[in-house]
Amino acid sequence: MKTRKTHDRNHCDGQPAQQEPKFRIRALHTEATVTVYQAYRPGIGVPAARDGRFPPAWSRERMTWIKPSFLWMMYRCGWALKEGQETVLAVEMRRDGFEWALRHACLSHYVPELHADQADWKRQLKRSPARVQWDPERDLRLQPLPHRSLQLGLAGEATVRYADEWIVGIEDVTSLAREIHGRVRAGDLDAATALLPEERPYPVAEAVLDHLRR
Repeated sequence: MKTRKTHDRNHCDGQPAQQEPKFRIRALHTEATVTVYQAYRPGIGVPAARDGRFPPAWSRERMTWIKPSFLWMMYRCGWALKEGQETVLAVEMRRDGFEWALRHACLSHYVPELHADQADWKRQLKRSPARVQWDPERDLRLQPLPHRSLQLGLAGEATVRYADEWIVGIEDVTSLAREIHGRVRAGDLDAATALLPEERPYPVAEAVLDHLRR
């Protein structure tokens, strides 16, 4: 799995491009796969990266959140320093699986413009095997940016299909996270930016996201 690519993302000075829309998926992707990030304790993360699949201790009964944004993952796990999130995984998954989850997802919060009423939203949430949150994207100093980053929660059927069908490969990128963090702490943001995964706009039909934008 290739995760180190030089690119033109605008996280070096914390200023996003003027044309960056508020809601857009940005990810490292190929024609067939998309890379998402998760962080686990070593007891889960190390064997997952070694074997290319999650170990039996990984629960299929709980919702699992995947994040296409490397820097949002760094914000969430504190550069792999938070307890229980010391191992950062780059999970390469099939694009058709990722998009299946998006099509079957519900927003994690009620939006009057998208839902008939709160009862309708709760019904959708209950029957959906995936849910979406849009949280502020982060710069290299993990400060919020004006545009949003997708977080995709998988449950039930989606969790099982993710674990058994959609995963192409799993890579431990903890050392990369720590190297980038070291460059940031040293004030060398250009070098840190050069190490970031190449997250480009992810091509997806507008209809796939229409029900997920607030």
